[in-house]
Amino acid sequence: MAAAFAPATAVTMGDPAGIGIEITLKAWSRRQEAGLGPFFLVADVDAVRREAAETGISVPITPLENPGAASAAFANALPVLHRPLTGRIVAGTPDPAHAPAILGAIDTATDLTTEGRANALVTNPIHKETLIQAGFRFSGHTDYLGHLAGGLSSVMMLVSQDLRVVPATVHTGLREAIDSLTSDLLVDCGKTTAQSLREDFGILSPRIVMTGLNPHAGEGGVFGFEEKLIIAPAVERLRAEGITIRGPLAADTLFHPAARATYDAAICMYHDQALIPIKTLDFAHAVNTTLGLPFVRTSPDHGTALDIAGTNCADPSSLIEAIRLAQTMADNRGHPA
Repeated sequence: MAAAFAPATAVTMGDPAGIGIEITLKAWSRRQEAGLGPFFLVADVDAVRREAAETGISVPITPLENPGAASAAFANALPVLHRPLTGRIVAGTPDPAHAPAILGAIDTATDLTTEGRANALVTNPIHKETLIQAGFRFSGHTDYLGHLAGGLSSVMMLVSQDLRVVPATVHTGLREAIDSLTSDLLVDCGKTTAQSLREDFGILSPRIVMTGLNPHAGEGGVFGFEEKLIIAPAVERLRAEGITIRGPLAADTLFHPAARATYDAAICMYHDQALIPIKTLDFAHAVNTTLGLPFVRTSPDHGTALDIAGTNCADPSSLIEAIRLAQTMADNRGHPA
Protein backbone atom coordinates (compact mmCIF):
# COMPACT_ATOMS: atom_id res chain seq x y z
CA MET A 1 0.00 0.00 0.00
CA ALA A 2 1.34 3.45 -0.91
CA ALA A 3 2.29 5.75 1.95
CA ALA A 4 -0.25 8.44 2.81
CA PHE A 5 1.03 12.00 3.15
CA ALA A 6 -0.57 14.92 4.94
CA PRO A 7 -1.33 18.00 2.83
CA ALA A 8 1.59 20.36 2.27
CA THR A 9 1.58 24.16 2.64
CA ALA A 10 0.78 26.26 -0.45
CA VAL A 11 3.16 29.18 -1.11
CA THR A 12 2.30 31.76 -3.77
CA MET A 13 4.93 33.31 -6.03
CA GLY A 14 4.06 36.96 -5.28
CA ASP A 15 5.19 39.50 -7.87
CA PRO A 16 7.68 37.72 -10.15
CA ALA A 17 9.70 40.95 -10.49
CA GLY A 18 10.32 40.92 -6.73
CA ILE A 19 12.09 38.53 -4.36
CA GLY A 20 9.29 36.02 -3.73
CA ILE A 21 10.61 33.20 -5.90
CA GLU A 22 14.18 33.77 -4.70
CA ILE A 23 13.34 33.54 -1.01
CA THR A 24 11.16 30.46 -1.63
CA LEU A 25 14.11 28.72 -3.27
CA LYS A 26 16.25 29.66 -0.28
CA ALA A 27 13.60 28.54 2.19
CA TRP A 28 13.54 25.09 0.57
CA SER A 29 17.34 24.89 0.68
CA ARG A 30 17.21 25.60 4.45
CA ARG A 31 14.21 23.38 5.12
CA GLN A 32 16.04 20.88 7.30
CA GLU A 33 17.91 23.33 9.52
CA ALA A 34 14.73 25.41 9.87
CA GLY A 35 12.59 22.34 10.65
CA LEU A 36 10.02 23.15 7.96
CA GLY A 37 7.34 20.71 6.93
CA PRO A 38 6.53 20.15 3.25
CA PHE A 39 5.44 23.09 1.12
CA PHE A 40 4.97 23.72 -2.59
CA LEU A 41 5.16 26.85 -4.71
CA VAL A 42 2.32 27.98 -6.98
CA ALA A 43 4.15 29.64 -9.87
CA ASP A 44 5.33 29.32 -13.45
CA VAL A 45 7.83 26.44 -13.46
CA ASP A 46 9.95 28.04 -16.19
CA ALA A 47 10.10 31.31 -14.25
CA VAL A 48 11.25 29.45 -11.15
CA ARG A 49 13.94 27.63 -13.09
CA ARG A 50 15.16 30.89 -14.66
CA GLU A 51 15.30 32.55 -11.24
CA ALA A 52 17.35 29.68 -9.84
CA ALA A 53 19.75 29.79 -12.79
CA GLU A 54 20.14 33.57 -12.89
CA THR A 55 20.70 33.93 -9.14
CA GLY A 56 22.92 30.87 -8.88
CA ILE A 57 20.68 29.21 -6.26
CA SER A 58 21.16 25.49 -6.79
CA VAL A 59 17.77 23.97 -5.98
CA PRO A 60 16.19 21.02 -7.81
CA ILE A 61 12.68 21.77 -9.02
CA THR A 62 9.93 19.27 -9.75
CA PRO A 63 6.65 20.18 -11.49
CA LEU A 64 3.47 18.99 -9.77
CA GLU A 65 0.48 17.59 -11.58
CA ASN A 66 -1.36 17.19 -8.29
CA PRO A 67 -0.70 19.09 -5.01
CA GLY A 68 -1.27 15.80 -3.20
CA ALA A 69 2.14 14.69 -4.48
CA ALA A 70 3.96 17.65 -2.88
CA SER A 71 4.76 16.03 0.46
CA ALA A 72 6.39 12.99 -1.16
CA ALA A 73 8.43 15.15 -3.56
CA PHE A 74 9.49 17.77 -1.02
CA ALA A 75 12.47 15.90 0.45
CA ASN A 76 14.34 15.88 -2.86
CA ALA A 77 13.12 18.95 -4.77
CA LEU A 78 11.03 22.09 -4.51
CA PRO A 79 7.58 21.09 -5.80
CA VAL A 80 6.04 23.69 -8.12
CA LEU A 81 2.39 23.67 -9.13
CA HIS A 82 2.61 25.19 -12.58
CA ARG A 83 0.49 28.23 -13.36
CA PRO A 84 1.63 29.89 -16.61
CA LEU A 85 2.94 33.43 -16.67
CA THR A 86 2.87 35.39 -19.93
CA GLY A 87 5.31 38.14 -20.78
CA ARG A 88 8.90 38.83 -19.92
CA ILE A 89 10.02 39.19 -16.30
CA VAL A 90 12.43 42.04 -15.54
CA ALA A 91 13.83 41.87 -12.03
CA GLY A 92 12.92 45.01 -10.09
CA THR A 93 10.36 46.21 -12.65
CA PRO A 94 6.77 45.10 -11.94
CA ASP A 95 4.50 44.74 -14.94
CA PRO A 96 0.67 45.10 -14.78
CA ALA A 97 0.52 42.40 -17.49
CA HIS A 98 1.56 39.88 -14.80
CA ALA A 99 -1.46 40.71 -12.62
CA PRO A 100 -3.67 37.83 -13.86
CA ALA A 101 -0.96 35.27 -13.06
CA ILE A 102 -0.17 36.82 -9.67
CA LEU A 103 -3.82 36.82 -8.64
CA GLY A 104 -4.35 33.42 -10.26
CA ALA A 105 -1.67 31.95 -8.00
CA ILE A 106 -3.41 33.42 -4.94
CA ASP A 107 -6.79 32.15 -6.13
CA THR A 108 -5.46 28.64 -6.78
CA ALA A 109 -3.63 28.41 -3.45
CA THR A 110 -6.67 29.73 -1.59
CA ASP A 111 -8.95 27.18 -3.25
CA LEU A 112 -6.57 24.34 -2.42
CA THR A 113 -6.36 25.43 1.22
CA THR A 114 -10.11 25.87 1.52
CA GLU A 115 -10.63 22.39 0.06
CA GLY A 116 -8.12 20.84 2.48
CA ARG A 117 -5.69 19.92 -0.32
CA ALA A 118 -3.16 22.26 1.30
CA ASN A 119 -2.90 22.70 5.07
CA ALA A 120 -2.25 26.45 5.01
CA LEU A 121 -1.60 29.39 2.70
CA VAL A 122 1.61 31.46 2.67
CA THR A 123 1.68 34.45 0.34
CA ASN A 124 4.81 36.05 -1.04
CA PRO A 125 4.82 39.86 -1.41
CA ILE A 126 2.78 41.55 -4.12
CA HIS A 127 3.28 45.06 -5.55
CA LYS A 128 -0.05 46.72 -4.79
CA GLU A 129 0.44 49.76 -7.03
CA THR A 130 1.04 47.59 -10.08
CA LEU A 131 -1.97 45.40 -9.36
CA ILE A 132 -4.18 48.46 -8.89
CA GLN A 133 -2.99 49.76 -12.27
CA ALA A 134 -4.29 46.47 -13.69
CA GLY A 135 -7.71 46.95 -12.06
CA PHE A 136 -7.20 45.31 -8.66
CA ARG A 137 -9.72 46.93 -6.27
CA PHE A 138 -8.42 45.76 -2.90
CA SER A 139 -5.86 47.32 -0.55
CA GLY A 140 -3.84 44.13 -0.28
CA HIS A 141 -3.88 40.43 0.56
CA THR A 142 -5.92 40.85 3.74
CA ASP A 143 -8.93 42.42 2.04
CA TYR A 144 -8.66 40.20 -1.03
CA LEU A 145 -8.56 36.97 0.97
CA GLY A 146 -11.58 38.12 2.97
CA HIS A 147 -13.35 38.61 -0.36
CA LEU A 148 -12.35 35.15 -1.57
CA ALA A 149 -13.63 33.70 1.70
CA GLY A 150 -17.10 35.05 0.99
CA GLY A 151 -16.84 38.64 2.11
CA LEU A 152 -15.60 37.94 5.62
CA SER A 153 -14.19 40.78 7.69
CA SER A 154 -10.57 39.81 8.32
CA VAL A 155 -7.98 41.18 10.73
CA MET A 156 -4.23 41.56 10.28
CA MET A 157 -1.87 40.38 13.02
CA LEU A 158 1.91 40.77 12.99
CA VAL A 159 3.76 38.11 14.97
CA SER A 160 7.32 37.86 16.27
CA GLN A 161 8.91 35.92 19.09
CA ASP A 162 8.42 38.84 21.50
CA LEU A 163 5.28 40.61 20.30
CA ARG A 164 1.90 40.22 18.57
CA VAL A 165 0.21 43.36 17.28
CA VAL A 166 -3.08 43.95 15.48
CA PRO A 167 -3.67 47.21 13.57
CA ALA A 168 -7.40 47.97 13.70
CA THR A 169 -7.04 50.00 10.51
CA VAL A 170 -4.51 48.95 7.92
CA HIS A 171 -3.62 50.24 4.45
CA THR A 172 -5.34 53.57 4.42
CA GLY A 173 -4.33 57.19 4.89
CA LEU A 174 -3.96 58.33 8.50
CA ARG A 175 -6.81 60.84 8.31
CA GLU A 176 -9.13 58.20 6.84
CA ALA A 177 -7.95 55.67 9.43
CA ILE A 178 -8.89 57.99 12.28
CA ASP A 179 -12.25 58.78 10.70
CA SER A 180 -13.01 55.08 10.28
CA LEU A 181 -12.48 54.16 13.95
CA THR A 182 -15.69 53.03 15.64
CA SER A 183 -16.47 51.03 18.75
CA ASP A 184 -18.06 48.33 16.57
CA LEU A 185 -14.85 48.01 14.53
CA LEU A 186 -12.75 47.65 17.68
CA VAL A 187 -15.14 45.14 19.24
CA ASP A 188 -15.05 42.96 16.12
CA CYS A 189 -11.26 43.24 16.08
CA GLY A 190 -11.04 42.26 19.75
CA LYS A 191 -13.32 39.24 19.35
CA THR A 192 -11.41 37.97 16.31
CA THR A 193 -8.09 38.47 18.08
CA ALA A 194 -9.20 36.61 21.21
CA GLN A 195 -10.58 33.71 19.17
CA SER A 196 -7.38 33.40 17.13
CA LEU A 197 -5.16 33.48 20.21
CA ARG A 198 -7.12 30.50 21.53
CA GLU A 199 -7.51 28.50 18.32
CA ASP A 200 -4.34 29.34 16.38
CA PHE A 201 -1.83 30.00 19.15
CA GLY A 202 -3.11 27.66 21.86
CA ILE A 203 -3.49 30.40 24.50
CA LEU A 204 -6.46 29.28 26.59
CA SER A 205 -6.94 32.57 28.47
CA PRO A 206 -5.59 35.31 26.21
CA ARG A 207 -4.69 38.72 27.60
CA ILE A 208 -5.23 41.66 25.24
CA VAL A 209 -4.40 45.35 25.50
CA MET A 210 -5.81 48.16 23.37
CA THR A 211 -3.89 51.35 22.69
CA GLY A 212 -5.19 54.88 22.71
CA LEU A 213 -5.18 56.96 19.56
CA ASN A 214 -3.85 60.23 20.93
CA PRO A 215 -0.70 61.09 22.93
CA HIS A 216 -0.93 59.75 26.51
CA ALA A 217 -4.19 58.00 25.50
CA GLY A 218 -5.88 61.40 25.35
CA GLU A 219 -4.84 62.54 28.84
CA GLY A 220 -8.43 62.51 30.04
CA GLY A 221 -9.66 64.47 27.03
CA VAL A 222 -6.92 67.11 26.98
CA PHE A 223 -5.42 65.69 23.78
CA GLY A 224 -8.52 64.25 22.16
CA PHE A 225 -11.81 62.52 22.90
CA GLU A 226 -11.57 59.31 20.85
CA GLU A 227 -10.46 57.36 23.91
CA LYS A 228 -13.57 58.32 25.89
CA LEU A 229 -16.06 58.17 23.04
CA ILE A 230 -14.85 55.19 20.98
CA ILE A 231 -12.07 53.10 22.53
CA ALA A 232 -13.09 52.83 26.20
CA PRO A 233 -16.67 51.78 25.31
CA ALA A 234 -15.28 49.07 23.03
CA VAL A 235 -13.07 47.77 25.84
CA GLU A 236 -16.04 47.62 28.20
CA ARG A 237 -18.13 45.72 25.65
CA LEU A 238 -15.35 43.18 25.16
CA ARG A 239 -14.98 42.72 28.92
CA ALA A 240 -18.72 42.13 29.16
CA GLU A 241 -18.22 39.22 26.72
CA GLY A 242 -15.62 37.62 29.01
CA ILE A 243 -12.50 38.79 27.17
CA THR A 244 -9.54 39.83 29.32
CA ILE A 245 -8.58 43.23 27.95
CA ARG A 246 -7.11 46.52 29.22
CA GLY A 247 -7.18 49.95 27.64
CA PRO A 248 -7.05 52.45 26.20
CA LEU A 249 -3.36 52.60 27.11
CA ALA A 250 -0.67 55.05 26.01
CA ALA A 251 1.15 53.50 23.06
CA ASP A 252 4.50 55.06 23.91
CA THR A 253 4.88 52.95 27.08
CA LEU A 254 3.30 49.73 25.86
CA PHE A 255 6.15 48.02 24.02
CA HIS A 256 9.11 47.88 26.40
CA PRO A 257 9.97 44.42 27.82
CA ALA A 258 8.17 44.72 31.16
CA ALA A 259 4.98 45.94 29.47
CA ARG A 260 5.09 43.23 26.78
CA ALA A 261 5.21 40.56 29.48
CA THR A 262 1.70 41.53 30.63
CA TYR A 263 -0.23 40.74 27.44
CA ASP A 264 -0.47 38.27 24.54
CA ALA A 265 -1.50 40.75 21.83
CA ALA A 266 -1.87 44.51 21.46
CA ILE A 267 -4.63 46.02 19.34
CA CYS A 268 -3.44 49.32 17.87
CA MET A 269 -5.40 52.09 16.21
CA TYR A 270 -3.50 52.44 12.94
CA HIS A 271 -0.87 50.78 10.79
CA ASP A 272 2.36 52.40 11.96
CA GLN A 273 1.38 52.37 15.63
CA ALA A 274 1.47 48.56 15.37
CA LEU A 275 4.18 47.93 12.79
CA ILE A 276 6.90 50.31 14.00
CA PRO A 277 7.45 48.50 17.32
CA ILE A 278 7.39 44.98 15.91
CA LYS A 279 9.66 45.80 12.97
CA THR A 280 12.04 47.58 15.32
CA LEU A 281 12.15 44.57 17.64
CA ASP A 282 12.53 41.89 14.94
CA PHE A 283 12.57 43.16 11.38
CA ALA A 284 13.99 40.00 9.81
CA HIS A 285 11.70 37.42 11.44
CA ALA A 286 8.30 39.07 11.90
CA VAL A 287 5.33 37.43 10.16
CA ASN A 288 2.02 38.78 8.91
CA THR A 289 -1.04 36.56 9.47
CA THR A 290 -4.70 37.10 8.64
CA LEU A 291 -7.22 36.34 11.38
CA GLY A 292 -10.90 35.58 10.88
CA LEU A 293 -10.54 33.41 7.78
CA PRO A 294 -11.73 29.79 7.55
CA PHE A 295 -8.15 28.81 6.64
CA VAL A 296 -4.65 29.70 7.88
CA ARG A 297 -2.79 32.42 6.00
CA THR A 298 0.60 33.97 6.75
CA SER A 299 3.16 35.98 4.80
CA PRO A 300 6.59 37.55 5.25
CA ASP A 301 6.43 40.93 6.93
CA HIS A 302 8.18 42.78 4.10
CA GLY A 303 7.52 43.87 0.56
CA THR A 304 8.77 42.92 -2.88
CA ALA A 305 12.24 44.48 -2.30
CA LEU A 306 12.49 45.55 -5.92
CA ASP A 307 15.84 47.25 -5.30
CA ILE A 308 17.58 43.91 -4.65
CA ALA A 309 15.45 41.60 -6.82
CA GLY A 310 17.49 39.22 -8.95
CA THR A 311 20.73 39.83 -7.01
CA ASN A 312 20.65 36.80 -4.66
CA CYS A 313 20.80 39.21 -1.69
CA ALA A 314 17.32 38.64 -0.27
CA ASP A 315 17.03 37.25 3.27
CA PRO A 316 14.48 34.39 3.46
CA SER A 317 14.17 34.54 7.27
CA SER A 318 10.72 36.11 7.36
CA LEU A 319 9.34 33.65 4.77
CA ILE A 320 10.82 30.74 6.72
CA GLU A 321 9.10 32.02 9.87
CA ALA A 322 5.87 32.53 7.92
CA ILE A 323 5.90 28.91 6.73
CA ARG A 324 6.76 27.67 10.21
CA LEU A 325 3.97 29.74 11.82
CA ALA A 326 1.42 28.67 9.19
CA GLN A 327 2.18 25.02 9.82
CA THR A 328 2.00 25.50 13.60
CA MET A 329 -1.33 27.33 13.33
CA ALA A 330 -2.75 24.66 11.03
CA ASP A 331 -1.67 21.99 13.50
CA ASN A 332 -3.26 23.92 16.39
CA ARG A 333 -6.54 24.19 14.49
CA GLY A 334 -6.44 20.49 13.81
CA HIS A 335 -5.74 19.68 17.45
CA PRO A 336 -7.66 22.25 19.54
CA ALA A 337 -6.66 22.58 23.20
